[in-house]
Amino acid sequence: MPVLCSTCTVNRAVLKRPKTGHSICKECFFWAFEEEVHQTIVAANLFKHGETVGIAASGGKDSTVLAHVMKLLNERYSYGLELMLLSVDEGITGYRDDSLETVKRNQQQYELPLKIVSYEELYGWTMDAIVKQVGLKNNCTFCGVFRRQALDRGAVMLKVDRICTGHNADDIAETVLMNVLRGDIARLRRCTAISTSSEGDGVVPRCKPLKYAYEKEIVMYAYFKKLDYFSTECIYSPNAYRGYARTFLKDLESIRPSSIIDIIHSGENLSIREGVKMPVQGTCIKCGYISSQTLCKSCVLLEGLNRGLPKLGIGKHHRLHEKIVSNQPLTEKEERKLKVVDI
Repeated sequence: MPVLCSTCTVNRAVLKRPKTGHSICKECFFWAFEEEVHQTIVAANLFKHGETVGIAASGGKDSTVLAHVMKLLNERYSYGLELMLLSVDEGITGYRDDSLETVKRNQQQYELPLKIVSYEELYGWTMDAIVKQVGLKNNCTFCGVFRRQALDRGAVMLKVDRICTGHNADDIAETVLMNVLRGDIARLRRCTAISTSSEGDGVVPRCKPLKYAYEKEIVMYAYFKKLDYFSTECIYSPNAYRGYARTFLKDLESIRPSSIIDIIHSGENLSIREGVKMPVQGTCIKCGYISSQTLCKSCVLLEGLNRGLPKLGIGKHHRLHEKIVSNQPLTEKEERKLKVVDI
């Protein structure tokens, strides 16, 4: 006997929501998913009427669903937002070039302006070239740091008021776990924030409308809506630290589906003991980007690449950073240490 939708009790249920366990029909699932995103936006007061918002678009399921839902809700509830798509081309042959074709189709489908910024034009390097120099062990460090700054630079070019990203509940729970395992108190304190305020010149506020949306439900939404998205994983990410946190989280979810939201709530309610020294936010003396050090991570990584010292920005080499700032030459031993790369 067919199971009826637990919401409308009329239509036949076609899926069981991973988030709630309810059996539900397609139309009720679409409405519930969209309304939950709307309630997240309203409760956190993410946008103001008349703002220009850049949607970080990679062509993947998260950003495609985000673009679709943001356009739909903007029209349904009269947010009064001007929406644009913003993409970053990291220069990964066989991956990013294909996904950007999906973004270009999304631009036509949603009739939104699109701006693409590339690592090559911003930094003079592509990820393909970076991987050739640094290997596959720490390449995600370079990509993550460069992408964050590239998004800000693209947002400044578009003159948007804020950027919204497709980070979902699974992503945020993984980040909480990673920061706990690394003992990174500073990042642990801010990784669950649904929005960030402007942290200086050239830094555009960000928000995460899909913060409480489960990855499985995003996939289901994209599938049943027949959205056009790119589903291949990055060819350089198999050894990424996040992958191990993701595997652990999936194991937890299979036993207790609420684990994802529980971890996010735990991160939201963590408090830092009084007297714990926290990094002081400043600006990079070279590029002016936000940094808790004299040089921002992006400039240090770029300096290492340009000098043929790929390990300069990986690990704790602050003493060497000071040498770079003051243009002091590195010793032969220091250079040898920074050239060794574990492939």
